Amino acid sequence: MGQAQKLMEKGRVGVKPARTISKVGIIGAGQMGSGIAHVVALSGYTVAMNDLKKESFDKGIEAVHKNMARQIAKGIIKEEDRDTALERISFAPSFEDFGECDLVIEAATEDEALKHKIFAALCPHLKPTAMLASNTSSISITRLASTTDRPEDFIGMHFMNPVPVMELVELIRGIATGDETFSTARHFVESLGKTTAVSEDFPAFIVNRILLPMINEAVYTLYEGVGTVDAIDKAMRLGAHHPMGPLELADFIGLDTCLSVMQVLYEGLSDSKYRPCPLLVKYVEAGWLGRKTKRGFYDYRGEKPVPTR
Repeated sequence: MGQAQKLMEKGRVGVKPARTISKVGIIGAGQMGSGIAHVVALSGYTVAMNDLKKESFDKGIEAVHKNMARQIAKGIIKEEDRDTALERISFAPSFEDFGECDLVIEAATEDEALKHKIFAALCPHLKPTAMLASNTSSISITRLASTTDRPEDFIGMHFMNPVPVMELVELIRGIATGDETFSTARHFVESLGKTTAVSEDFPAFIVNRILLPMINEAVYTLYEGVGTVDAIDKAMRLGAHHPMGPLELADFIGLDTCLSVMQVLYEGLSDSKYRPCPLLVKYVEAGWLGRKTKRGFYDYRGEKPVPTR
């Protein structure tokens, strides 16, 4: 039995799900969507992955292949695990292709209006028993669920980035989320070999409620001239034993995502301590979003990242 199958069995032992999940739909083939597809397919589920363009899906599959190659090199999985998992993932060009899915996970851009549009277009094509989950890292699950035809079957399922590596998934219940939905979601996440942390439906939940203000404060530290990019990241790596400096981490997450989460916190909690740093806003306005655009607090266009300030 391969490592992937062992993880799946470990997650399923001793707990009976309220519903059976066999086929999973994923909306978005970017870093998060492809990462979720990776772990879901590796755990034995059939996956239908949707994106606006087939090219985006192909790029996502390429990322899955590369990440699984790393796992093979480390002895985490075997080549046959990778080959079988990749066969389980198919392209879903339309929401109509989600008709047989037992669970659909939305992993689109962190934009509430966009997510509302997605759910409005998606719901008519789902079977009555299908569950919905959002991978949102900050937006109210209650509000998202209220725009669907099944708020009791809707839950927040926030995977951490990078999904194949990080052990945690936050589960967030909206006010209408049913016990059966919660039980099934927790069982599903555990079947992936992940650990769950349950959060109340407050802006940014647990991880980002703590993490993003720290990143925002690091940007303020840069903005006010307290330290350079290199000095700030070095200080936190060596002074607090963080595996990545906060500005390097912001680039990895995406500065647009960091800004979106801070805006949710600032508007949702009405506290000035969550005000996004003007420098963060400026970088996003410039299109310097971090690694994905090759520029952020570091410039990634050369052989090695170079601080931009």
